[in-house]
Amino acid sequence: MSSKPPIVLGIETSCDETAASVVRGVPPGPGEILSNIIFSQIAEHQPYGGVVPEIAARAHVELLDGIVERALDEAGLRLGELDAIAATAGPGLIGGVMVGLVSAKALALAAAKPLIAVNHLEAHALSTRLALGTPFPFLLLLISGGHCQLMAAEAVGRYRLYGATIDDAIGEAFDKGAKLLGLSYPGGPQIEQLARSGDAKRFSLPRPMLGRDGADFSFSGLKTAMSLIAKKVAPLSERDRRDLAASFQAAVVDVLRDRVHAAMQQFRTEFGNSNGNLVAVGGVAANQAIRSALAEAAQSAGFELSLPPPALCTDNGAMVAWAGLERHYLGLKDPPDVSPLARWPLQALGSA
Repeated sequence: MSSKPPIVLGIETSCDETAASVVRGVPPGPGEILSNIIFSQIAEHQPYGGVVPEIAARAHVELLDGIVERALDEAGLRLGELDAIAATAGPGLIGGVMVGLVSAKALALAAAKPLIAVNHLEAHALSTRLALGTPFPFLLLLISGGHCQLMAAEAVGRYRLYGATIDDAIGEAFDKGAKLLGLSYPGGPQIEQLARSGDAKRFSLPRPMLGRDGADFSFSGLKTAMSLIAKKVAPLSERDRRDLAASFQAAVVDVLRDRVHAAMQQFRTEFGNSNGNLVAVGGVAANQAIRSALAEAAQSAGFELSLPPPALCTDNGAMVAWAGLERHYLGLKDPPDVSPLARWPLQALGSA
C-alpha cells in the first residue's frame, strides 16, 4: 500500500436509505469522513407501516446518481482521485442491493478503480473502527431491524457467532410493539420517546431466555404478551401507552443485558481475562436506554464499551466506505461479475 491514506467511496442501498460517502484513513482508524450524504425514504414507506421493496428500489434508482455526485462534491474530489469504490452487496432487499452494486460496478469500470463488494453487517461491525479506532478482537452486539446477534469480531472477514435471535429481530420487535400502541413506522424511536415519561413497573412483561445457557435471543413471546395486555386495557389512554412503552423497553433492556453478560463470559474464555471491548452497532444501538444499560454491563464486567455515534449506527454510506477501505488496505477486491446477495451471514465471510 502507498504511504498515503486511501480514499474510498461507499454506496449503501440495502433497505430504505439511499446513501453515499467518501472516507479517508488507515486501519484500525479512526477514519476521516469527507462526506456522508443520506436520503431517508421513511415518508414514502410510512403509509404502509413498513418498507415496501419495490418502492425502495425505485427510489434508489431515481436518487443514487445525484447522491453520489453530492458526496464527491462535498469531499472536493473527482472520481479519478479515489482509490477504490465500495458498495453494499448484501444482505438486504435484493432490488435495492442490485441498484447500488450495479452503480458501483459502472463507476469502478469508468474510473479503472478496484471494486469492493461489502457485507452490510460487516460495515456495521467496522463502524466502531471508523469512529473510534477499536482494535481486534472485540465482542460485537449487532442490533437492528433485521438482525440481533452476538459474536466475536476477530479480524476483517472473521467473525464467530455466540448467539442470535431464534425468532424476531430486536428492531422488528420494537416496530411491532409500536404498531400495537398505534404508533407509526418506524416505531423504535417513538417507543423510546414515550418510555421516557412512562412507568416501567406498571405492566409485567416476560424476559424471554433470561438466565438460559448460551447467548441466543427471543422476542416473539414479549411481543405476544404486550399484545394481550394492550387488548385487555383497550382503549389505551396516553398514560397506558407511555407505561406500556416503558415496560416493553425495560424488558428488552433486561434481556440484552443478560445475553451480553453470557457472551462476555464466552469471549473471556476464548480471548483471556485482559480487558476486552464491547461494541454495539446497528440502528437499535442508537437507543439511549440501551446504550446506558450496556455501559453499566461493560463496567461491571471490566469491558470497555465502544459505541459509534448514533448517526453511524443507522444505515449510512460512511460505514460501507470504511469497510471497503479496510478490505482495500488488505489488498482485497472483487471481480466485475460479483453477485448481489439477499442473505449473507457475517460468519460466512471466511478469513480475509
